[in-house]
Amino acid sequence: MCGIVGFIGQGSVQETLVEGLQKLEYRGYDSAGIFVLNDPNDGYLVKQAGRIKELREAVDFDKPAKVGIGHTRWATHGEANVTNAHPHLSQDNRYALVHNGVIENFKEIKEEDLAGVQFKTQTDTEVVVALIAKYAQEGLSTIEAFHKALKRIEGSYAFVLIDEADPETLYTAKNKSPMLVGLGQDFNVVASDAMATIQLTHDYLEIKDKEVVIVTQDKVIIEDQDGKQVDRAPFKAEIDANDLDKGAYPYYMIKEIDEQPAVIRRLIQTYKNDQGQFEVPADLITAMQQASNLHIVACGTSAHAGWVGKTLFESMVGIPTMVHTASEFAYHQPLLGDKPFFIFLTQSGETADSRQALVKVNEKGYPSLTITNVKGSTLSREAGYTLLLHAGPEIAVASTKAYTAQITVMAILADVLSNHDYGFDMGHELSIIATAMESILSEKDTIKAWVDANLMATRNAFYIGRHLDYYVSMEAALKLKEISYVQTEAFASGELKHGTIALVESGTPVIAVVSDPTTASHTRGNVEEVKARGANAMVIATQDLAKEGDQFVVPSIQAELSPLATVVVTQLIAYYTALGRGLDVDKPRNLAKSVTVE
Repeated sequence: MCGIVGFIGQGSVQETLVEGLQKLEYRGYDSAGIFVLNDPNDGYLVKQAGRIKELREAVDFDKPAKVGIGHTRWATHGEANVTNAHPHLSQDNRYALVHNGVIENFKEIKEEDLAGVQFKTQTDTEVVVALIAKYAQEGLSTIEAFHKALKRIEGSYAFVLIDEADPETLYTAKNKSPMLVGLGQDFNVVASDAMATIQLTHDYLEIKDKEVVIVTQDKVIIEDQDGKQVDRAPFKAEIDANDLDKGAYPYYMIKEIDEQPAVIRRLIQTYKNDQGQFEVPADLITAMQQASNLHIVACGTSAHAGWVGKTLFESMVGIPTMVHTASEFAYHQPLLGDKPFFIFLTQSGETADSRQALVKVNEKGYPSLTITNVKGSTLSREAGYTLLLHAGPEIAVASTKAYTAQITVMAILADVLSNHDYGFDMGHELSIIATAMESILSEKDTIKAWVDANLMATRNAFYIGRHLDYYVSMEAALKLKEISYVQTEAFASGELKHGTIALVESGTPVIAVVSDPTTASHTRGNVEEVKARGANAMVIATQDLAKEGDQFVVPSIQAELSPLATVVVTQLIAYYTALGRGLDVDKPRNLAKSVTVE
């Protein structure tokens, strides 16, 4: 879960690298570094622990350079310190390498191929650059040594390599980890995400697994794993560089929370046809109608959206739906039915666990759909169908607008699958949701006041609810714990008395979500149970179910779509808790945005 940038050609190499890494810092911020080169054997390496701002302060931007690589790290092998920061150099200092991914057999390579080599770091990456150097010392050219090393290693990787003897060339390769080549005038770039270099170019070449790419100032050569050249047309990355700025907001997270009403309206407009009805590709609908059941595969926030999607598909379409944690499904598949159809939910489209599950699905020939925010991402390319979230770049590690966009796209898909026949007008109700979100966002002070009074000093907290409210509670608990470090758990409120209520004591914050008319009275009974044990209870209720004393009332909305509104309150609770505790809202400790390692 790291960010990579490389540049070769005319331009400010150091500035391009550092600026690109700054845009990718959400992918990893344990340490960072750059390596640049102007003349043979005159490399300049700078590494720093911590954030990109520390790296920027250490870089000499006036040093001449025509080629360079940069990396921001989320630690997997070895502590987060300067020594383990990338780029890594070979022992003879000839090669510099950056890497995203995990090399599964690095210990075997150390013992069997590189016995006697003195390693400076604890990383798997240093083993790879040492292996390349060894093959070069045996007489192979750099490209030959790179190819040979790639055939020896096992695991996931995106590499960018510089040979100090050759300032005119960059080498890159990938397997299971994202990497693109950007095409410019008198320069070319490589990056693990187009956002890093979108200010320079919108034209990119896709790199497929196990391909090697040779990049010079004016040429790009793609080779397959056997060295045969591959021709491929570029594509245009549809990213607005202006969307990457925080503007007047102090953090990306609050900007992205505020953008949710606009995202809902954009999805309504995007997926409606000229007749005012929602429409998705007809062959996708045919494939889903032929399925015996649906299987939603996702991780984290996307999995929580999947539970809401399960309810939508079952209640509106009448098709049995299961939700699977991707990291579990990839290695232990349940019974799938005779004609399963798979839906992969992923903000980035690069989530390694989901991608591994998709590989298994493709091996069995099952049809699949990826719902993602990133056009051209790996899961989008490798699934049979794609529906886009159109949420715009999501930079904060804690996902907000991608979650509501995923639920909205699944609601639209369910609407089309049901032939718009289930009792309400989906487009109209989603429009009401967007307006309800705006109403909630206008009441930030009310939410902040409760947070300041109840969550500033607590060590733990609970969310409770039933049915859809329980699914929202799962996402709400994740948001609070991941950015404020308050140990927060979600429980189906009826399960409190089966053990969990033992954890409730005087002052424990318990937040109840009440939007389900069938179980509202039951959840309120559970609220009274925790209050009797001294809990500081907060009730988030829809207006039609509200009672006097409820701390936050959400406008009345269609019950099946209630998570789209109630979750916004919980996102703000998490935001103001982290903010009040003086934490970095966008970059919580130990986490990164795009989880590209298993």
